[in-house]
Amino acid sequence: MEELKERKVKREGRHRDTWDPFQLNPVGAEKESKQICFKLAQYLVAVIVGLAVLTAAVVAKGSLLVLTTLSGQKSMRSKKEKQFYMLMLVFCLVCPNLLVFLKCLWRIAFKSFEKPNMKTMLFVCVIECLVSLGTSLLVLVVMPEFDVLTNLFISGGVCIVSAILQIAFRLQKETWRIVFPLCSLMLTVVGYFLLVMDYYVRYDSHVDRETAHCFPFVALGIFASLLVSLCWWENPLQATNRLQDTLSELDGFRDFVFVISSVLRVIVIGNYLPSTSASTHSRQKNNKITHAHDMYYQHPTSLCFAFCSAACHWFGVVACKIHAVRMSFALPVCCTGPAVLLVGLILFTSMAQTLEGNKLMNITSEFTYISIAVFCDSLKHVDNPNVSIALLEVTNSMCQTSLNSHYLQWPFSMLALEGVCMWSGFVTCTYYVWKIKVSRIERTSQLFVRRLYESAFIDLSLLLNTKMKVAHDEIQNCVIYLCATMWHETYDEMLKILTSMFRLDRYRGDPKEEHNDFFNFECHIYVDDAFMDEELPKEKRLVNSYVEDLIKVVLEVYRVFTNKEPDDVSIIEAPYGGRLMFVMPEGNMLYVHLKDKQRIRNKKRWSQIMYLYYLLGWKGYIVKNPQKINTRRQSLISTDGEIFLMPQFENDNKRKFISDDNTYILALDGDTDFQPKAVILLVDRLRMYDNVGAACGRIHPTGMGPMVWYQKFEYAVGHWLQKTAEHVFGSVLCSPGCFSLFRGSALMDDNVLKRYTTTATRGSEYVQYDQGEDRWLCTLLLQQGWRVEYNAASDAYTNSPQEFKEFYNQRRRWGPSTLANTLDLLHSGAETVKRNTSISRLYIFYQMFTVGSSILGPASVTLMIAGAFQFIFKMAGTLSIIIACIPPTLYIIICFVTKANTQITIAGIMSVLYAFLMTASLFSIIGAYTTPTGNFGYLLLTIYSLVNMNNVSWGTRESNKTEGEQKKQHSTVCDQTCKICCWDLKIQWMGGNLQAQIRYTLRNKNEDDVCEELVLMLTDTLNGELSSVGPEDVLSDADLDQLQYALARQTLKTNGMQKLERRVKRAIEKTLAAPQVQRLDERDFWDKLIERYLHPIVNTKQHEEDVKKELKSLRNKAVFLYFIINVLWVVATFFLQAIGNDIISIEIPKYYPNGTLSGEPLRVEPLSLMFLLSFAILLVVQFLAMLYHRVYTLIHVVSYRGSEKDYRKTEDVSNNTQTHTHTHKIKSA
Repeated sequence: MEELKERKVKREGRHRDTWDPFQLNPVGAEKESKQICFKLAQYLVAVIVGLAVLTAAVVAKGSLLVLTTLSGQKSMRSKKEKQFYMLMLVFCLVCPNLLVFLKCLWRIAFKSFEKPNMKTMLFVCVIECLVSLGTSLLVLVVMPEFDVLTNLFISGGVCIVSAILQIAFRLQKETWRIVFPLCSLMLTVVGYFLLVMDYYVRYDSHVDRETAHCFPFVALGIFASLLVSLCWWENPLQATNRLQDTLSELDGFRDFVFVISSVLRVIVIGNYLPSTSASTHSRQKNNKITHAHDMYYQHPTSLCFAFCSAACHWFGVVACKIHAVRMSFALPVCCTGPAVLLVGLILFTSMAQTLEGNKLMNITSEFTYISIAVFCDSLKHVDNPNVSIALLEVTNSMCQTSLNSHYLQWPFSMLALEGVCMWSGFVTCTYYVWKIKVSRIERTSQLFVRRLYESAFIDLSLLLNTKMKVAHDEIQNCVIYLCATMWHETYDEMLKILTSMFRLDRYRGDPKEEHNDFFNFECHIYVDDAFMDEELPKEKRLVNSYVEDLIKVVLEVYRVFTNKEPDDVSIIEAPYGGRLMFVMPEGNMLYVHLKDKQRIRNKKRWSQIMYLYYLLGWKGYIVKNPQKINTRRQSLISTDGEIFLMPQFENDNKRKFISDDNTYILALDGDTDFQPKAVILLVDRLRMYDNVGAACGRIHPTGMGPMVWYQKFEYAVGHWLQKTAEHVFGSVLCSPGCFSLFRGSALMDDNVLKRYTTTATRGSEYVQYDQGEDRWLCTLLLQQGWRVEYNAASDAYTNSPQEFKEFYNQRRRWGPSTLANTLDLLHSGAETVKRNTSISRLYIFYQMFTVGSSILGPASVTLMIAGAFQFIFKMAGTLSIIIACIPPTLYIIICFVTKANTQITIAGIMSVLYAFLMTASLFSIIGAYTTPTGNFGYLLLTIYSLVNMNNVSWGTRESNKTEGEQKKQHSTVCDQTCKICCWDLKIQWMGGNLQAQIRYTLRNKNEDDVCEELVLMLTDTLNGELSSVGPEDVLSDADLDQLQYALARQTLKTNGMQKLERRVKRAIEKTLAAPQVQRLDERDFWDKLIERYLHPIVNTKQHEEDVKKELKSLRNKAVFLYFIINVLWVVATFFLQAIGNDIISIEIPKYYPNGTLSGEPLRVEPLSLMFLLSFAILLVVQFLAMLYHRVYTLIHVVSYRGSEKDYRKTEDVSNNTQTHTHTHKIKSA
């Protein structure tokens, strides 16, 4: 109901201005607001992550205390059980090292790394050995000698070295913040002192008569804590400028160092297992022995410890990345110790209730120390099978503390004070975590110092490992150039791209204001084939119907977003054709570049070269060299003598302070539909990693019909499996040109943009360069060391071919170009591995396997069809293969002897027949229903693409020139520039009188009398000044200046100037409010660019014939090599079928459902089994990569939602103050 009322108010506002207030809103033109469900989901995720961190930390720490208690010397377990629990402790300590070893080994295998410095690596390895030595001493030697409460408290002392380093380095200049590490150091020292006093009081008060031998373990525990606290030595040093060279050098080969150090830590920890076993044997007492199965019942405790410590670390990283550092990270981790203590006391009380029942309930209500002593004495005689071993041992360990003092109450208070001091020292040492600021998306290496976590001290490890100074720099502003290339788009397709651009304009707001996402943007549309094919001079070229539709779409979208028509429109003649400039509703600029194929090369790749050189080359040049540019501006003169200067472009001014690394090019197609968040998510990827040269989102095909349904499934599978696997294992090979964000410095790198301008001269170059320009550009980036990433949350929608013929022509371009670029990358694999840190030899092998599987695709489909024949018609294996090979063989012959349209028609008929066959096959019923025409995608389409490789035409959006369109005439044959006072008037010689044209230009003005005076004044002046100027003449700058000043003089001499002066001032203010066109020397740039790279190619008949011959020769070679491999595969399978399973086969035992063994084994062909297992393994690996990628995509989306910008609420302006004017500016560049 509210939506209806809102639309009614807007419609009534439009109705005040026009008799035609009815409009058709494009889909998606409404504001994209943050929905309540997303906000609730964001908070819900933060709460779940926080609870997961707290739960995992409590369980991990509690499991450690249970294992150390069970393996302790005062435990009532047997020697064999204690050794088993000690082995589980060693496993839990080694587990993080194994995980880090595997992760770093994986990164080394799939990524390249720098050569390690031996001195730095030796230093790090020594530190890691000392840390592992301290961990082994504390966990395997000291903690089994202590009680459970002391073990809980002593772990807080591992922050002492971090506090000392903070005092020494981190806070020398920040005097007041030195209080926190000083307090931490003093509290930790007091805690150690209370620890010594506690054991002395226990010995003196006879709480534990065996405490005398624990004094050496107290000293050893303090020493081990100091060694463990060396683990985070990098954190205070990274917050200073000292040792920066060493630390930055370490980042280059940290993976290699962690592989070595993990092995050393495992060796050091493993060496303590024999010594602890000998110690256990030497001081073994006659304890009670439980049943054997009780020992193995504790298996889940160690597994739970290892799993929960890893889960706590991972959820802690997630909490930081979703901007919930305080609520979901710092608070749960700081509460871990108190939570474990609370759980321990609850278990102690429950144990007392279980053993004594109601009798003890009456005593514990008084909570006297005498009753606790009686309870602890009764534990020595407990033999209850219903009582948990862990609970019994933990309760018995708590009875060994000063809690069991017979005569004094203050020893327990001292123990509690010890715990408070240790916990407070830990919290004050990590105070910086509470004030840390996290960007929208942060790398783990920017948040934490080490990848390795300490499972024995998981809560302290998380906070101490958090960087004191997050490594990210302040987010810098960036400039995004939206560059859309158009080629015969329809009205609806143009409507999508323009609506998306206007949505981004509304999201960004006024370019003069700051934005939460720190970006500015411009929109550029490059229209290929924008002029009619008529034999007219270049100065009198006429635009075609596609440009007319584009102008209509711009006006229509502008009305939808603002309820009025654009106020500022400029038209410029350019060496490549023409340029239209619109000021979008919020002040951002929209440029439409009209390309004349008689002046400049057409096609998409040359349009990309055109805007890359203009935006990165020319605009970057004028920013770096402003003194070399003609910055002369035309002045606006009012009647009171004031002079108003034209302002420069807003983005050009901001570009002075933005580097090429923060200049981005968003490549778009003319029918792409996207939301602003999709662009920002891609920007995040480029901001996050400096080596990312391009990022692409997920493309959704739109349309209706079976072909679109098939493409939706194909696109989904490609993004789910292939794109995610490439992103995880190495780098994405192709960033689609319909929606991709490129880094300016990556495109400007050597051998990238310059190589991209290469004109194809050979057949293979035509296939690789022009048929798949986006894939070739990404190949060049990869070969230069840049990485291409994929973001699944960045959604874009584009029209897909809806007709069978159009689809085949599109894939005819994509198939060969994909294969050519992939083979080019594999050919340069050795050099690419050296340059690109994201590509390794293992990743090259993965790509070789995928290419090989795609080459064998036709043979695989043929064998599957043979299996369908064998299953349905009960044919023999050899006969089914022969029959299955006949249709593709015939289709190959047809493709060689018939025209393309005939080939596509026959392919459609055969696809329907294949669909019927696969539907009838029960073996392939799932594949048939999901993709009923899937076979032609891998068989017939492959054949068509390869055989027609010699056809290098675009194939889609081709339009036939009709006779009526060719004879279409426009009354406008020449546009000239004339600067008149404060208006850029569009003077068109249309055969009418000048006064009517000026009156038309000044239409929709409210003051009719003023307008009439102005019309008369302008008419007299222009008729006098332009009497000698014809339609074919071009005014020079001097003539324009003379005309302007003549008009100014005429204006000053006119009577009744008060009303006119007010009108002129209002127009001046309105003109100054919008960015104006600079009079720069762009013509020289465009002339030189066209001459050097973009001059139209004129091919001779001999050259065309040579190219055709070379393309056919390339086609024949590729077809022969491609299909001979498939034939060999089919022949190998055929002979295996002919020989029979009895001779060559693998026997697999066959079992019946009841479990009995069948006498006849299952015989499987080795070749088929190997092929099946290879594809199965590939599918499983890609599926795991998809899960990994999906999790981190979810983290990115949640972090984006947490910092998303709300649309600025604008009040509706009264229609009485709105003026709907067209200001047409005609300039000669």
